[in-house]
Amino acid sequence: MKALRGMAVILGLLVTGEALSALLGLPVPGSVIGMALMALGLGLGVIRLEWVREAGDFLAGNLAFFFVPVGVGFMEYFDVLKKDGPAILGITVLSTLCVLGLTGVFHRIVTGKKRKATGRD
Repeated sequence: MKALRGMAVILGLLVTGEALSALLGLPVPGSVIGMALMALGLGLGVIRLEWVREAGDFLAGNLAFFFVPVGVGFMEYFDVLKKDGPAILGITVLSTLCVLGLTGVFHRIVTGKKRKATGRD
């Protein structure tokens, strides 16, 4: 029963995120908005971790299953990937490095502010 409630919460947030993205014309996918709403709800205590833990564990445990459609999509567009593969790979590597670098910078900023606030330097 817990898993069913958790799945309802997760799917409800996904639908809410998709609706917000469509209604507001946001350039952010609804699934990302739904995850942000989940994080906000958990942080504010509106959503309790016990409600979604079992469903989240189930989904994470079966994550490989969700990559099957992606693999089929790769096979379907193999000619495009063959032609533009090096460019796609280069952009992927570059954007990953940018994200890692910015994450490091923001981590230093945030932990530096926390250290100053707590007096640990």
